[in-house]
Amino acid sequence: MTTGSITSSELATLWVVYQKKTMMLRVIEAFLSNNQDPEALEILQSFYDGETIFVNEIVDIFKQEGAAIPIGYTENDVNLSAPRLFDDIYEIMYLRTMMKVAAGLHALHICMAYRQDIMEMYTRFSSFAEQYCVKATQFLLEKGVLSKSPGVTMPTQVEIAKEKDYRSGLKMMGKRRVLNTVEVAYLYQTIESNVAGMKLMTGFSQVAADKEARNYFVRGKELSKKIIENFSEVLLESDINVPTTAAGIVSNSTVSPFSDKLMMYNTSILTSFGLGSNALGTSFSLRKDLPAKMLNASKDILNFANDGGDIMIKNGWTEEPPQMEDRTQLSKGHEK
Repeated sequence: MTTGSITSSELATLWVVYQKKTMMLRVIEAFLSNNQDPEALEILQSFYDGETIFVNEIVDIFKQEGAAIPIGYTENDVNLSAPRLFDDIYEIMYLRTMMKVAAGLHALHICMAYRQDIMEMYTRFSSFAEQYCVKATQFLLEKGVLSKSPGVTMPTQVEIAKEKDYRSGLKMMGKRRVLNTVEVAYLYQTIESNVAGMKLMTGFSQVAADKEARNYFVRGKELSKKIIENFSEVLLESDINVPTTAAGIVSNSTVSPFSDKLMMYNTSILTSFGLGSNALGTSFSLRKDLPAKMLNASKDILNFANDGGDIMIKNGWTEEPPQMEDRTQLSKGHEK
């Protein structure tokens, strides 16, 4: 059921989702052209089919509202004849990471919509992303290539933090208190995402045509490594295993399956996800040293994101979102 024209926020979120989903279609097209694992191919193909339906739904709304259909990402942004850049395992790791982003994005977009049909559409989008996050997770677990977060002894009673030392994290002899499970969860998530991101940046840096973009991806790889090292150090202080895996291989190809525009945009999405994850981690960490580390990481990520935006503008890779009316300019039209 529709109720009136779409609002500015609904137009904005539809535009954002169209960009992301058309990008995902191009990436999955490249994966489907070279993936050899039957189970992985089934996951990728069914995802592609569902995502295509969703893109068409968004196009229909744009048409109904008389809105220009965004360019997004087209066949010009993918080279299906390029040698494979990532192996079968990494392609599913990538899908899992992107579904984490999508699930959070669509959940937010539901709360930014007012028209019933659009809210229901975002509910389906969110459910779809969650479904494929589960499928990708199960695939990787069955292959034995996904590290689980550490096990823990179940608590037998509820404890209340009574000493301010719990916040400082310091105990006698200057030793920090052991991390709690909430802190471990967010640290582990950040490390896991950056392991996937580091491999993606490695692949992109090998194949980017533009020198500045290539150097940017190298910088992204080094930033991911720095975050992994800093947060792993915190886990190891509490004798907690660090999520590492040798699975997910980047080939030695230097021929890009993707346009530089697509790779820069994909990096931008993951950078935004990293900022959001760090913000959540900062909110839920009760040991004061942890938010400081996360804020430092966020500062580096933000600087990285800003520089990426400049590169995209400079090269004409940034499509402008729909604009609000310039009332000042419109009023000038009546001046004589």
